[in-house]
Amino acid sequence: MSKASKIFSKLVLYPLSRLYGAVVYTRNKFFDWGVLSQCTFDVPVVVVGNISVGGTGKTPHVEYIVDVLRHKYNIGVVSRGYKRQTKGFVMATSKSTPNQIGDEPYQIYRKFGRDVSVAVCENRVEGINELLQINPEINLIVLDDAFQHRYVKPTVSVVITEFSRPVFSDNLLPYGRLRESKDALARADIVVVSKCPDEPKGVDMMLYDRNLDLFPYQRVFFSKFEYGSLVPVFPSMAPALAPSLHFLTDKDMVLIVAGIGNPRPFVKKIRRYKARVWINIFPDHHNFNKRDFAVIEKRFGAMRGRSKFIVTTEKDAVRMVANPDFPEALKPYIYYLPIKVNILKNEAEAFVDFLERKINGLP
Repeated sequence: MSKASKIFSKLVLYPLSRLYGAVVYTRNKFFDWGVLSQCTFDVPVVVVGNISVGGTGKTPHVEYIVDVLRHKYNIGVVSRGYKRQTKGFVMATSKSTPNQIGDEPYQIYRKFGRDVSVAVCENRVEGINELLQINPEINLIVLDDAFQHRYVKPTVSVVITEFSRPVFSDNLLPYGRLRESKDALARADIVVVSKCPDEPKGVDMMLYDRNLDLFPYQRVFFSKFEYGSLVPVFPSMAPALAPSLHFLTDKDMVLIVAGIGNPRPFVKKIRRYKARVWINIFPDHHNFNKRDFAVIEKRFGAMRGRSKFIVTTEKDAVRMVANPDFPEALKPYIYYLPIKVNILKNEAEAFVDFLERKINGLP
């Protein structure tokens, strides 16, 4: 950061963050005092969210929770459907598109639509009520990205925070990346430190335990992403045998295309292999257009290697596969790298047990 940027941050952004913090504090107190009311429901509600902006890995953790509970509960997932081109309540169906319900709800529906109900609505109270009317058999609601949406009183709150961006070393917007101060973690039942290294050091975990300073009724868990094998975005156009990152050499080329909150771990993962890497990064939840695809196609055409292909994220893939502007010439060459959450320290069962005890109102 340049000297001018530091001065600007101190003189402008820091005072704005203090003002922002006062507004957030007052709003939260209004909920605590009952000035702003919270709605309760006859079914338990699990809220999954974060207190920082973008890139914590929230959606994969929503999927993890849905996956481990879907055979025990009739689950309804409600999200606001960020950047969708519709308004109000929309139920996900087999005909839904990312533009109609948002890329993350679309991704959740594609994976679990046979077992769970998925809907989007800006007003979470209205969304839950509508969903329960449509499917009265639902006995568990999972609210995606709703930790700050306090009009719904949660049964369980799960907050995701990223390992490489500790909330206890950050500041409020716009000076830092926090939506709320670290003190907001007092409302959480579970804090998950996400995107941990493959082998996090015990001292790092102890540092998190100490600095998060949670209450005895709260639990902290640590997680990392495990990456699967490459999957073609357009299976009917792809070769029968997908490329393997493990067998690439410096004669092969990979173009990374990503529009997610924090693409660094994804890029770092691809760069572990021997292929030469080119990178095209877009904003989070980016809606790709013809111009974007033209840039990608031009860069891909300029690559020279024994073999070459495009690797994107699963979240970007769901937007691309439904986009009519995606170039036909690139369809045989684009793959996504699926991820899943792994709870570390052999605590996967402990995570599910603690979550279910909270759902059932047990200490």
